[in-house]
Amino acid sequence: MTTMPFDALACPLDGCPLTPHEKTWRCENGHSFDVARQGYVHLLPVQKKRTLDPGDSKEMVSARQRFLSAGFYTKIAEAVSDLAIQSFPKEGAGSVLDAGSGEGYYLRHLANVAGNTELAMIGVDISKWAVLAAAKQDKQTRWVVGSNANLPVLPESLDLVLCLFGFPVYSEFARVLKPGGRVIQVDAGADHLRELREIIYPELKPPADAESAAPEGFRQLDSTAVRLPLNLPDQASIADLLAMTPHLYRATPEGLEKAGALESLEVTVDVVLKRLEKV
Repeated sequence: MTTMPFDALACPLDGCPLTPHEKTWRCENGHSFDVARQGYVHLLPVQKKRTLDPGDSKEMVSARQRFLSAGFYTKIAEAVSDLAIQSFPKEGAGSVLDAGSGEGYYLRHLANVAGNTELAMIGVDISKWAVLAAAKQDKQTRWVVGSNANLPVLPESLDLVLCLFGFPVYSEFARVLKPGGRVIQVDAGADHLRELREIIYPELKPPADAESAAPEGFRQLDSTAVRLPLNLPDQASIADLLAMTPHLYRATPEGLEKAGALESLEVTVDVVLKRLEKV
């Protein structure tokens, strides 16, 4: 299997193709974006930021990196990679973008199991800390600070978009996918981390109704559930799981105190994998 950085980048200011010039990427209108020392490129213009430092913090990224590196979500990564491999052309190279790629765990897993497939890979995340962590671990993927709402990618240039526990922007996914291209989306199911949520919240909200209709521009191919018990053997793994999720900020102080007193915890992993195809 051969992986390479995906190069069909688009200027985030005007949508024109970007071309590499030594340590920068430039478009025909003179917009220029520097390549960081670690190899990633920042394509999130300041006028499109809602905050000074958007996305996951350095601490959240570190917690996620420790948790995923420990193998707790290996079953999810395996399921995603299996579906992804089915989405690439039978012959020739395939191309994949992870929208909200974090520190790159799922793309690295895919690269390790893709067999003889030649892959052009790009990870996009709004957090510079996540992209920095990804770039330090993998030099064979294009890592980009950018937004799902304005993917810095040329139209109809991708075979597959991954959106794993992220924020899907289907209009953008449809724009960047080739005809017949696919989306693999992973979302938390009704019982995901239920045991932890029961500890940190006074009461659990009823699960939201699952959307039945495919988003505009797509048809749904299938939906698969991944469900398993997960043993968190110590306080460090519990703290990392909390720190890498929004629950850290949504939980009550009393709930966080209870979680901090736990020495171990068994939780339910319950996620739903959907495959969509561009029509």
